[in-house]
Amino acid sequence: MSTIKPFYCIHPAADLASRVAALPYDVYNRSEAKTVAAKDSLSFLNIDRAETQFPDDIDTYADCVYEKAAELLNARIADGTFVTDSTRNYYVYELTMDGRTQTGIVACASIDDYLNNIIKKHENTRADKEIDRIRHVDTCNAQTGPIFLAYRKNDTIHAIVENVKKGTPLYDFTADDGIIHRVFLIDSPELVTAVSNAFATVDSIYIADGHHRAASAVKVGLKRRSEHPGYDGTEEFNYFLSVLFPEDELMILPYNRVVKDLNGLTKEAFLSRIAKDFTVTEHGKEAFAPACKGTFGMYLDGTWYCLSANDALKKITDPVDSLDVSLLQDYLLAPVLGIGDPRTDKRIDFIGGIRGLKELERRVSTDMTVAFSMYPTSIGELFAVSDAGRLMPPKSTWFEPKLRSGLFIHKLS
Repeated sequence: MSTIKPFYCIHPAADLASRVAALPYDVYNRSEAKTVAAKDSLSFLNIDRAETQFPDDIDTYADCVYEKAAELLNARIADGTFVTDSTRNYYVYELTMDGRTQTGIVACASIDDYLNNIIKKHENTRADKEIDRIRHVDTCNAQTGPIFLAYRKNDTIHAIVENVKKGTPLYDFTADDGIIHRVFLIDSPELVTAVSNAFATVDSIYIADGHHRAASAVKVGLKRRSEHPGYDGTEEFNYFLSVLFPEDELMILPYNRVVKDLNGLTKEAFLSRIAKDFTVTEHGKEAFAPACKGTFGMYLDGTWYCLSANDALKKITDPVDSLDVSLLQDYLLAPVLGIGDPRTDKRIDFIGGIRGLKELERRVSTDMTVAFSMYPTSIGELFAVSDAGRLMPPKSTWFEPKLRSGLFIHKLS
């Protein structure tokens, strides 16, 4: 069973939340981060990406960058930008995008649940990306970006959340991208206990987004354990900042693909080769978004096509091999276009569904030759892969809306 606990939350003063809240650190390159951070000194991106405070010739991963992040965080706590709760609380975090709402519980999850696979993963992590966040968390002595976790719908938790949302929100603002953010406090001892007890009945929790942040938080926790051999498991470094959402409220957007060339094939030869495993139907100039699993859009030479996987492919039942991203990779990208390892092949790029199909057309008209629009992976497929102890292919899921950093901070000591 899972251990989900309340914590002493550090959070922005109510009138500053909209200025502090920032998109996750990894959605920007250095130049973009510097531009965004410069717009408001209170934006949490100044802390999450502290290289923005230095000239461009300073290494992003220099010691002074992480020291600056800690300095800025402590300064914002000292000047009242952030306040610290005097009791261990939970929070309810509601996000509304295009009229659709999802609501999560802000809490701390156990690093032991991660290590024991109660908190399940579905993708690999890269050591270089882990090291960056390990150093950021360790130097700041705080987790500043919550991990996006999912769980199967629980009626007890749902009832608590709906009741809490009848109260007055601590924060209620609309971000520049149109996402509405509302936050409610759960501080009554009875409700705090009820939330803890309800999660204790949940036997599996799933990382939806934030695998690198989770892995980094766990490794910092293990480092602190080695530095404190007398630890008893109650210390804050044994837990990591999370927001937990029920599966039925989540939406996964497609993660589309673009490829630089046709691997030496003519257009005619390419279409002939893919017809072996897919029924190819010309769709015309109107952008095509797949409406069901096993169907793909393709944009080539100014024309959209519908590709439908043949019956043999649709009968595949393996939780990984049956994913649409796997079907496209295993039966088209690899054998026809020669994309053997999409993690490292520079001929392929990935476009988050939030950017729309026009972005696929734009890329094909500039630096790519062919684009593929995908049907989104479902949350049920994500759960099935994780339950099987398997890993998804790279770039299988794109979750929206993104959780904001800076609204909730968890100190490790």
